Amino acid sequence: MVFMSAIGRECSVVNLDPANDQTNYPKALDIRDLVTLEDIMADDELGPNGGVLYAFEELEQNMEWLEKGLKKLDESYVIFDCPGQVELYTHHNSLRNIFFKLQKMGYRLVVVHLSDSFCLTQPSLYVSNLLLTLRAMLQMDLPHINVLTKIDKVTSYDPLPFNLEFYTEVQDLSYLLPYLDEESPSVNGKFTRLNQAVADLVENFALVRFEVLAVENKKSMMQLLRVIDRAGGYIFGGAEGANDSVWQVAMRNETSMMEVQDIQERWVDAKEEYDAAESKEDAQQQAKFGEGADGTATPDLIPDDDDEFDGMPPPPATGSGIKIVRKKQ
Repeated sequence: MVFMSAIGRECSVVNLDPANDQTNYPKALDIRDLVTLEDIMADDELGPNGGVLYAFEELEQNMEWLEKGLKKLDESYVIFDCPGQVELYTHHNSLRNIFFKLQKMGYRLVVVHLSDSFCLTQPSLYVSNLLLTLRAMLQMDLPHINVLTKIDKVTSYDPLPFNLEFYTEVQDLSYLLPYLDEESPSVNGKFTRLNQAVADLVENFALVRFEVLAVENKKSMMQLLRVIDRAGGYIFGGAEGANDSVWQVAMRNETSMMEVQDIQERWVDAKEEYDAAESKEDAQQQAKFGEGADGTATPDLIPDDDDEFDGMPPPPATGSGIKIVRKKQ
């Protein structure tokens, strides 16, 4: 939300996680006002996973509550913060049905599926993630952006057998098969044919590919947001650019975006050099945009207490574009 405020985009976040009672963002709408995981587990004697599924069945049967809340957000750009239980996206139908009903209300939805880049460290983890991702894409049946998060951490793991493009573009998976066999030598190739069948399945669908994200890197954030915008057909409106800042200009300037470059070079081979160059560029841009029309200095990039957003500009004191819908007492 800090980043959305920095680029001047009016944004509202809807919490759809019935277990999330400690959000670090202002909630425009909260499923916990309708149903909470604690109540479900106590009343129906369900575990955490079953409780979350039950909560979405409740929401599906009470769509008027969600529709009424969303109407209060007017033309705001809405982000739905969803739980991480894979069942919701692989075979349970309630969330899919809820999103289809939102589409009928006129919302253009894009699914952003986040996977930790740690899954690249083991061939079996990567293949499992591919299967999960493919199943979610088929189940949700919406524009779908898959993202490898914490890509800046890859250099701290053991060296990967292939460049990052192999994993992001999901290229010929047959090259990965020997490494799958090496990972579990005790099975003596018992699952070789199964591994080959899984690889063929993923490749034959030709649906899965990944974007990369380092949330502390502003260009990486801008690149991903532009990919999401294109997938959803979003067009910049009057909410952006009314009071130009360096990041508002950058979001509207195609030439300022990262090229389709060798991500291996950016995030592995020359990561420190790129980080240094971008830090220097940021300082120059902030100096250029550092004074407002009245001659007063605008806030520089400053670190905050949440390392996830270190280096991003603070939200404007007023007019941030973030809406909060308060419950009536």
